Amino acid sequence: MNETTSSGMSGPNAPMGKVWLVGAGPGDPDLLTLRAARLIMSARLVVHDGLVDPRILAMAPAGARLISVAKRRSRHSMPQDDINALLVREALAGGDVLRLKGGDPFIFGRGGEEAEACIAAGVPVEVVPGISAAVGAGAAALLPLTHRDAASVVSFVSGQCKGLTDQNWAGLAGIGRTLVIYMGLATAAQIAEKLIADGLSPETPLAVVENATRPDMRVLRSPLAALADLVERERVQSPALIIIGAVTARAPSELARVALEAIK
Repeated sequence: MNETTSSGMSGPNAPMGKVWLVGAGPGDPDLLTLRAARLIMSARLVVHDGLVDPRILAMAPAGARLISVAKRRSRHSMPQDDINALLVREALAGGDVLRLKGGDPFIFGRGGEEAEACIAAGVPVEVVPGISAAVGAGAAALLPLTHRDAASVVSFVSGQCKGLTDQNWAGLAGIGRTLVIYMGLATAAQIAEKLIADGLSPETPLAVVENATRPDMRVLRSPLAALADLVERERVQSPALIIIGAVTARAPSELARVALEAIK
């Protein structure tokens, strides 16, 4: 790749390759950083998540190898330890590796685990940040995650972390706060129950943003108590974020419509 010195040779005497952990942003290729775009367009090997937009993958050179390590609910094409090993193995063989992730590599992208694996193996690694899914979804849907009249605190949590029911989310949502939940579709009912049990009003407004920044983006609204029904009724699919808090009730429906039309 252009920003490395590796020759792409293989074998025992090959120079060490490098791993680039690159954020692909929320979906729209126009939201890539310039550095990410340059690296993609010069990559020889791209190891990518399943949620990276096909238009971004199409930016890779015709001869590049593309390896999908997609993670889906209840099905992983490659366990995380195997992904780590793949990155290290290719770099040790002398090849540069572009590890392409949706959003930002260090926000629920397991980029930290992959960086640690590279460092432990003596492989050079560099992170190229991307626009996070939460920031991209909020902007595309005209939902400010913070607003001086509604929220001065924003928190990001994962809806699929181990021991969800045992996690302490107290204080993450409520007056003056916005809570953004990644990967929360499968556990929508438990999430609503958990937050209501912690004292959040069942009428707390929320928005579900599906396929943020893409032509088929949808912004769906409901009160917290109806979250699970909304996900099931509308057949919401990943990638989708759940944004909970007063900020989701501020954008008039007409502004949301204009935002959707602008993307399309």
